Amino acid sequence: MSNLPTPTLAIIGGGPAGLMAAEAACGTGLPVHLFEAKGSVGRKFLIAGRGGLNLTHSEPRPNFDGRYRERANDIATWLDSFDADALRAWARGLGIDTFVGSSGRVFPTDRKAAPLLRGWVHRLKVAGVQFHVQHRWLGWDANGALRFATPSGEASFTADATVLALGGGSWPQLGSDGAWVDALTARGIDIAPLQPANCGFDIGWSDFIANKFAGAPLKPVIAHWPDIDNTTHALQGECVLTEHGIEGSLIYAISAELRDRIARNGEATLHLDLVPGRTLERLQNDLAKPRNGRSLGEHLRRQTGIDAAKAALVFEVLDQPAQQDMTQVAGALKSLPLRLLRPRPLAETISTAGGVRLHALDDALMVKQHPGLFCAGEMLDWEAPTGGYLLTACFASGLRAGRGAAKWLQTSNQVRGKVTPVCP
Repeated sequence: MSNLPTPTLAIIGGGPAGLMAAEAACGTGLPVHLFEAKGSVGRKFLIAGRGGLNLTHSEPRPNFDGRYRERANDIATWLDSFDADALRAWARGLGIDTFVGSSGRVFPTDRKAAPLLRGWVHRLKVAGVQFHVQHRWLGWDANGALRFATPSGEASFTADATVLALGGGSWPQLGSDGAWVDALTARGIDIAPLQPANCGFDIGWSDFIANKFAGAPLKPVIAHWPDIDNTTHALQGECVLTEHGIEGSLIYAISAELRDRIARNGEATLHLDLVPGRTLERLQNDLAKPRNGRSLGEHLRRQTGIDAAKAALVFEVLDQPAQQDMTQVAGALKSLPLRLLRPRPLAETISTAGGVRLHALDDALMVKQHPGLFCAGEMLDWEAPTGGYLLTACFASGLRAGRGAAKWLQTSNQVRGKVTPVCP
């Protein structure tokens, strides 16, 4: 053997993709250094677990793969190595049992993110991963070294290979601010513009709705919407009125198609069935009953069972003459038209679409034109609905990039005359 030093791997980003890349590489004998801009790793992961950590989903493949839309075939190759079952088994290895909820979503038995993250970080430290927090990546210097902003000033680090797992552009206060786009664009890496995903939409309510009903839930309702090819779809669920428009799990599930339609047409119209348990004919008959001096709102409540928020929406879309026509009121209850103007700003959305285009990467997620540079996680050009699909693909891509980086370093070092342990 020669006396060449063992090559070093740098991983930038302490979310699930970065941590999984570190785990994949640290068992190969490589020095692994993980850099995180914030004071601790996994901050967005912890926030995601506040209401119960939705770790993955029990939906069987290939339906599971289809949740990634046009990227389904690419991400299926990641899932072949680390799918939902593998993720649950991995969690058990950390002492975290999981269960399948009524919706098919998979949660830790205690529903918490912190115990899993604590155990994971401890295991990585014991395995030799060196953590460097409060190191915000700035790009590369003229010699190719990594540049970081730290509390003590700018620092540099020379690595033989690098995995970038920098997140998208949502929730920038937790670290994923999309600032990496300029640095990668300057190196000629093809990047799709970052866009909101799993997001709410602006509608432009009257002051009455915005001030009185922001935060009011709408449940159950059925959404009807056309996709970009004008094929109409329907989905039942729950959503929430906001000061600006509408959001919630039902809206997040269809947000990609709504966003794409707005991008093409300038707006999108969503229709909500506010009373899914009643037919239009029954509504018309019920509403035709005498009001006996009651207000229209009280008449709607008595005859249809809707709450004040749903009644307010009817008043929002119908003018005064139409509100006196019970045929039109019934029609609005069964198909309330909502004109969506734009997605909410990227900074407040759950996740991000766009990023490093997959055709710029090889099968190991290495940038083709920059050997030794790998990318993983949400900074890649894919998206998925909530429900555990986002996290699963982040884990799987991190594993793939970490293994790819270790194998590339092994091969490169063999060429230089030094043999390193084989990547598992």
